[in-house]
Amino acid sequence: MTQLRLATRRSPLALWQARYVKQQLQIHHPELSIELVEFVTAGDKRTDVELTQLGGKSLFVKELQTALLQQTADIAVHSVKDMSVTPCPGLILSAVCQREDPRDVLVAARVSRWQDLAKGAIIGTASPRRQCQLQALRPDLVIKPLRGNVGARLRKLDQGDFDAIVLAGAGLKRLGLEQRISQYLAVEEFLPAIGQGALGIECRSDDVKTQAVIACLDDIITHRCIAAERAVNFRLGGDCYTPIGAYAQIHQSQLTLSALIGSIDGSRLLKETACGEAADAEQIGTVVAEKLLSRGAASLCR
Repeated sequence: MTQLRLATRRSPLALWQARYVKQQLQIHHPELSIELVEFVTAGDKRTDVELTQLGGKSLFVKELQTALLQQTADIAVHSVKDMSVTPCPGLILSAVCQREDPRDVLVAARVSRWQDLAKGAIIGTASPRRQCQLQALRPDLVIKPLRGNVGARLRKLDQGDFDAIVLAGAGLKRLGLEQRISQYLAVEEFLPAIGQGALGIECRSDDVKTQAVIACLDDIITHRCIAAERAVNFRLGGDCYTPIGAYAQIHQSQLTLSALIGSIDGSRLLKETACGEAADAEQIGTVVAEKLLSRGAASLCR
């Protein structure tokens, strides 16, 4: 194989991610010619409407998956957190790149910590998971919806629409905007989204040649952590409306997974942890989900 067509969204962050994958593949395969096939997805077009009203984060990947299935692209690069935990028939998440920092971050106008935000401060986020955890920590905060690419969100903060916003630290780092981060939110008190910070490479399940080419970018530690996190939501059956977070880490051969599910207003928040052999990643995810279900998690899934 000497040519590869890579499907990507056209947002600045998505293009950075696509170019990163292209560069890494060409390091391993210098003879490989890679063409970027760019899309403006439904999720990118309607930034004036909350994702929960449009059908969820999967709107960022559907056009790319269609391109794969119609064979107008060979691979697609996604933020794993945007991908449904239900596999798309005919496609496979073949490689997961080494994870960037998974933490959420606070970007604030006048303070350096969420603890110092004034009572009633206005916080921007479109994530039910972030809203749930923010309200659990600070019920006095006012959460308002905020969508758009990273640059657009930062501009809305800078023009005074919000006192602070919460973003994924990985995106700011990748765009060279790390200096905008006011505070990293520790995973011990603020669990990230499932797959946050990880890039997934999807291709057709019957395209073994392409799978062999991209195998060089698959980081087994990250892949197993992602598998555990995604197994939680697969068992819970949550959707884009459901505040669900999960984060797995591997030390030596042991995988530790923490997950939560809650109510949007933060009045209920269930959290569970389990650990085991990293090779049993999906099973560990299911165990954590069962613990949450035994405590009433089903009532929190829409």
